[in-house]
Amino acid sequence: MSSPEQTSAPPSAASALPDDANDLRGFHFKRLLRRPLASILLAIFTMAAGVAGAILVGPAIGAAAAAAVLLLGLLIVFAIADSRSEDAFFAAYAAQHGMALSGRGPLPLATPLLRKGDDRYAERALAGPLAGGVDGVLALYTYETETTDSEGNTQTNYYRYTVSLTQVPECAGFVPELYCQRKSGLRALEKLEDVFRRSKQRVELESEALDKRYEIFAGKEQDANRLHQLFSPTFIVWLSDSAPQKFAFELVDGTLCCYVSGHKKRVAELNAIRAASATVATRLREEATE
Repeated sequence: MSSPEQTSAPPSAASALPDDANDLRGFHFKRLLRRPLASILLAIFTMAAGVAGAILVGPAIGAAAAAAVLLLGLLIVFAIADSRSEDAFFAAYAAQHGMALSGRGPLPLATPLLRKGDDRYAERALAGPLAGGVDGVLALYTYETETTDSEGNTQTNYYRYTVSLTQVPECAGFVPELYCQRKSGLRALEKLEDVFRRSKQRVELESEALDKRYEIFAGKEQDANRLHQLFSPTFIVWLSDSAPQKFAFELVDGTLCCYVSGHKKRVAELNAIRAASATVATRLREEATE
């Protein structure tokens, strides 16, 4: 069972949500250092390193060894404080927005992004209201790929996104597949073309601003006229000017996955992704029911 010190929240967390996951890091760092056990262990290991270095090599080396061990110990305490600050931030965020928080776990393999890699998982997930009457899941998503060099050494690469998932079953018949991908360089676009060229059709819209930012694809059987109706002038303006930076989305068989690159840990960023996902879901539902 956790002690009261481990579970109690700082006074600020009870009354106001921190702006980001690092706001309480200093609080937890000082709190950990004030614990007798942490102070005693730091002192013991620092002194032991200093004495051993002085005896084996000399006083100067002993002093350097003591300083190095002290620094390492403080870095470990800082890492623990950082983790606790992030835990407290997401717990407070979930509570204030009526969402259920869960730790590491799988996400449904519903869209291409969620099927990428050799391993994939949500590091944190919040389920509940997004915005505008739309419910879903907001998650810090990571997928991993493993590469092996010529000498047999294996390296794991990590790709991190903040994703929002919601169900729009009304769209399954209207637009079974739709991919609105952010442009991010010529090489990325070439790869995107290779993936979608054979089985998908490019959606051409008369908007220079939208074309500069996105590559849009749909299933080859998709009615082009319905797609043009979906991308109304107001929706195009929103995507071009108001959507979060590097925002993109995938729609497959009624599952909408909206995402941005990186794990977002600020209130404003998380709120923006939730609101943007609700905007896309609402637009899809409006067009599907017309």
